[in-house]
This record gives sequence, structure tokens and C-alpha cells, in this order.
Amino acid sequence: MSEPRPLRVDPFIVALLAAAVLGFLAPAQGLAATVVDYLKTVAITLLFFLQGVRLQRSAVIAGITQWRLQLLTLGCTFLLFPLVGVALRAVLPHLLGDSLWLGVLYLCALPSTVQSSIAFTSIARGNVPAAICAATVSNLLGIVLTPLLVTLLLQMHASSSPMEQIRAITEQLLLPFILGQVVSRWLRPWAFRHPILLSISDRGSIVLVVYAAFSAAVIAGTWNRVHWSDVLKLLALSAIVLALALAATRWASRLARFSTEDEIATVFCGSKKSLATGVPMANVLFSGAVAGLIILPVMIFHQLQLMACAYLARRYAERPQPDSRDARLHPERTIARP
Repeated sequence: MSEPRPLRVDPFIVALLAAAVLGFLAPAQGLAATVVDYLKTVAITLLFFLQGVRLQRSAVIAGITQWRLQLLTLGCTFLLFPLVGVALRAVLPHLLGDSLWLGVLYLCALPSTVQSSIAFTSIARGNVPAAICAATVSNLLGIVLTPLLVTLLLQMHASSSPMEQIRAITEQLLLPFILGQVVSRWLRPWAFRHPILLSISDRGSIVLVVYAAFSAAVIAGTWNRVHWSDVLKLLALSAIVLALALAATRWASRLARFSTEDEIATVFCGSKKSLATGVPMANVLFSGAVAGLIILPVMIFHQLQLMACAYLARRYAERPQPDSRDARLHPERTIARP
């Protein structure tokens, strides 16, 4: 057995931290703040337009027939996570300030990731078509469900009324996504030929949004209410939430007698939260000063989930490959345990 590779810090996280530090040290003010705010809006629109261009409807249709897997994944993403967040706040109300608790609840309302969920499922030799479907459907529903959950959980702290939130989400996220789907027939081949360029565009958009959010929080004096110990508490809370999600998806998959491949897709799609959706959406739903604190738990959880899922993917990948004849005669043996 080969030696396990050491866990690496995602360079994207380094870029996000650099943007946050820059927001602290050199916050945009005056005309610069206006320019950054305009660029942020353009970047968010472009981000969701390109997501619409790259979405392959055939993959969604192919995977959606596995309705038990899809329902379990969505149930964990949009029911279990919010319930865990509400329960933790009820049990530990004074652990964090109100704004950071709102960030934890906002994290729990987000959809699953797409790219990393599919990548980890592939590395672990899981059901990739089902993972593509589960992650994609989660993100599509998240454009609608996340604002609704935010309205239920965070309505008193949102920067606008529910109707204004829906209008903002529709204009900045949903319409660009639909437009991307409309023109995807012509632009998707170009998108697949330039994956590095699109990755830079996606990640650059999120880095810009993080800088804008942290910068606005500094100007408003929001960070004066945050202590370094709060970051440690967020790390602990994020680890608890992630551990519960991983355990719940794994246990439920085995209770439903999923194959190992389906279990892998469920675990990786049902236990993760999307930074790519969460950061832009926070800037749509909340004022700039509040958004800086709201996205802090999302950034912390993102790095934790990458490290944990990288380890799990290697564990799953190391399982023995069953003989094809043996698998046909004894299908229960394919339900191997990592």
C-alpha cells in the first residue's frame, strides 16, 4: 500500500485569506469602494452565467432516476444542516456573537458544492453520474431554497425584505444562470476548451467578493466585535457540523442498503457546502458590513471539508475492487466499508 500523501492547503484558500487581509489593511473607500462594488456585481453575474453555460442537462437527467440517493442528499443539505445549526445555537447561545451565529446558520442553509463533490466521488471510485446530478440539482434548488431558509432563520438580520431578496437573487443569480443555459449550446465547447481560464474567472470572482465584504466590514467597524478566540470557536463548531453530516450521510446510505458507489456519492454531495455560491449570495442578501462576518464561517468550513473529504476519498479508493463475476453472484459484497 502506498504511503498516504500529506494533506495540502488549497491555494484557493490562500488567495481568499490574502483578499481578507488586504481588506483589513487597505479597505476600499470613496470612489474605490464604488468601483469595487460595481466590479463585484459584474463578477457575481459572470460567475452564475458561466455556471449555466457549463451545466450538462443530460447528466442531470441520467442521474435523477436514482431518486432515493437524490432525496437523501437534498434532505441532508437543506434539512439536516439547518436543524443542526439551530440546535447548536439553542444549546450554546452565548458561544458566539449574534453576527457570527448568523454566519453559522447561513452556512447551514447553503447548497452543496459541484466541482469538488464530483472530483472526490471520482477519486473514491463512486457513482459519478449520480454525484453530478445531486450536486447540480442542489445548486439549482439552492438559488431558491437558500434565500427562503435565510428568510426563515435570519429574517431579522437580512439587509432587505424577503421580496427584495427574491428580486435581487433573480436578477443577479437566476437570470444570468438561465441565460447561460440558453447560450450553452454554442458556448459550452469553448468553455470545455478553456477550463483553466474559466477556473481563474470563477475563483477570481469569489476572491474579489471576499475583498469587498471584508473591506466594507472594516469601514463599518464590524470587526471590532470579533476576538481571535471566536475563530477557534468557529473551527470547533465547523468540525462538529461536518462530522455530524459525514456520519449521517454514511449511516443513512448503509441503512438504505446503497452500494458503495452510491454511498460515496451521497457522502460527498450531502456533507458539503458551496463557497462558490455562498460568498456571492451573502453579498446579495446582506449589507457589505454584515457580509464580512457572514462569510467567515463559510470560508472556515470550506477548508475543513476539503481536508476531511480528501482523506475519505483516499480511504474509499483503497478498498479492494470486487471481481465482476463475484459481484454479480454476491452483490452485497460490493457494499465494502472504508
